[in-house]
Amino acid sequence: MTFDLTTLRYDAAGLIPAVAQDEQTGEVLMLAWMNRESLRATLETGRVTYWSRSRQALWRKGETSGNVQHLGEIRIDCDRDSLLLIVRQEGPACHTGRRSCFYTAVRGGDEAEIMARGA
Repeated sequence: MTFDLTTLRYDAAGLIPAVAQDEQTGEVLMLAWMNRESLRATLETGRVTYWSRSRQALWRKGETSGNVQHLGEIRIDCDRDSLLLIVRQEGPACHTGRRSCFYTAVRGGDEAEIMARGA
């Protein structure tokens, strides 16, 4: 079966959430948004491209930072309204310099930073 981008369930803005997961460790790295154009670019190049809601433009991960994501595979959830990207991450995924954007935990009602920069 050929993958048809039009079968995905995008939101009113034409976006779909995409979770990036490290292909070797299984660690969740980040959540971003994609549209049909960014999905097409990702599939064509093998480099993950997202849609930046703040800039209203395509955003190829690592374009300025050098922290590139190479696509392993795309997984579609059962409702076809979110994506899981299995990626090979070069460098940190988070713009803060951390390996993952999920570096703050809520423990016992308090926030705790669980990952240092450069980790």
